[in-house]
Amino acid sequence: MAVKTARKIGPVVLLGPPGAGKGTQAKRIVEHYGIPQISTGDLLRDHVRRGTPLGLEAKSIMARGELVPDELMYGIVADRLHEPDCRNGYVLDGFPRTAAQAGWLDAFLEQEIFENSEKCPPVVIQLLVDYTQLLQRLTGRRSCPTCGRLYNVHSQPPRFDELCDLDGSKLVIRNDDRQEVISERLSAYENMTKPVAEYYRAKGRLVPANADRTPEEITAELFGVIDGHAAVHAASEMAKPE
Repeated sequence: MAVKTARKIGPVVLLGPPGAGKGTQAKRIVEHYGIPQISTGDLLRDHVRRGTPLGLEAKSIMARGELVPDELMYGIVADRLHEPDCRNGYVLDGFPRTAAQAGWLDAFLEQEIFENSEKCPPVVIQLLVDYTQLLQRLTGRRSCPTCGRLYNVHSQPPRFDELCDLDGSKLVIRNDDRQEVISERLSAYENMTKPVAEYYRAKGRLVPANADRTPEEITAELFGVIDGHAAVHAASEMAKPE
């Protein structure tokens, strides 16, 4: 898959429940366009590890069993978005999770002018999957405790029932993939992120994508959406008076 690095893509936000394929598609977008994937979880751990002022503050908050407040996360995210590798765009992983965070991101992108880079609003894609299909994907997952290989008894089963193809180990179901846990995860996702989708829908910027298809079909659609978004933005920038 050819990498494109010369074009301004802008921020990419993927919304979708657990099992929708966000991780797979984010990786393909990163490889195709040569832009970084920015995980708020990874950023937080990095700041804590390096002992930065933001990291030390976050560490003390987490040590008390409290959630890291938005204001602190905004500083961590802003710090990362100023890095040179974000100039042509980036995929946001785990952010924004709330409508307030989405509003902050819009304000940040509107106010910030990066060196050698014009402003570009995020392209927001919502991966839509039928609830029954999601349950099948998640409850069907099995993993090998020895080599870590993943299977799905519905879509990617092992050659022999419940046994790893590579080493013959008995496959296991992770706790996160048990139906009662999955139902809680999907409910929590719905309650938390529905306002984010509504925020972008109200602004006319939410692009729905059917994720009940093969990963390749989904990827082709996402690339088309991103390319179209980038082309429209480039045209609007060229039309502005100097």
